[in-house]
Amino acid sequence: MARISVERAHGLGKEAAREKADQLAQKLSDQYGLEPQWSGDTLNLKRSGVKGAVHVSEDSIRVDVELGLMMSAMSGMIKSEIEKALDKALT
Repeated sequence: MARISVERAHGLGKEAAREKADQLAQKLSDQYGLEPQWSGDTLNLKRSGVKGAVHVSEDSIRVDVELGLMMSAMSGMIKSEIEKALDKALT
C-alpha cells in the first residue's frame, strides 16, 4: 500500500479554495471514477483500490491518497499528476 501526500499554500481564502477543490474532484471523478463527498472542509474521494481526501484550509490545500496494492506501482505517476493538477487549479 502506498501513501501520497501533497500540500500547496494558497491565498484564495477558504471558500474559493473549496470551489477549486470541487472542480478538481469533478475532473478526477470523470477521469478515474472517484466518488467525491464533502465532510466539513474535507473532500473525501474513493473508488476500488484508491482512498483519498482533499483538506481545505484558509491558506493551504493538502491532498492525501492511499493506494491499494495494484495501484501502488503507479504511485510516482499519480503523485506527479496530483501535483500538476493542484498547481494548475491554484493559479
